Amino acid sequence: MESHFFSYLYRLRYIERWSLMRNTHRESVAVHSYYVSTLAHLLCTIANEVYGKSVPTDRVVSLALFHDATEVFVGDVAAPVKHSNPNVRRSFREIEEAAAEQIVRMIPEELRDVYAPLIHSHDDELYAWVKAADLLDAYLKSLTELTAGNREFAVAKAQLEASLRGLGMPEVDYFLRHLAPSFEKTLDEIVPNEP
Repeated sequence: MESHFFSYLYRLRYIERWSLMRNTHRESVAVHSYYVSTLAHLLCTIANEVYGKSVPTDRVVSLALFHDATEVFVGDVAAPVKHSNPNVRRSFREIEEAAAEQIVRMIPEELRDVYAPLIHSHDDELYAWVKAADLLDAYLKSLTELTAGNREFAVAKAQLEASLRGLGMPEVDYFLRHLAPSFEKTLDEIVPNEP
């Protein structure tokens, strides 16, 4: 039987993020998923190497790769719309769930046990790492837009930073302290000087 599963996933490159905001640089859901996955890997690595935790990095990264797969059907709905009221949020979750079911039905049956849990993640403990990486990517997008002179992202940056600090994750605080500041610098400022 022919499967359209990966063909649909490849279409995430056509779904644009931040549709309600003026952007200096456009970003697709596919690019966002890549960054969320690398950030999730980094947060888990910080947890394990700096704070001595035992976070299953590979599993978290796998969840991150597929965290927005449903957007191939529902698009990237802006947060102010999604969170405008409880009814809209509840309806949107139902739509996402229906999209996830549609994607899972596309997966060849012999592969479903592997991919269905990645599309339908219900592991709140592991998904917390993905959510932190997702917020962090949005924060970094805001930071880079502001650095490029786009004030459109000023409120988003402040709200995202508050949300990140509210997570109470030392790994996120570590990232914000040690890695995020370079996103406000030019290439000349981050290239190492010759000795």
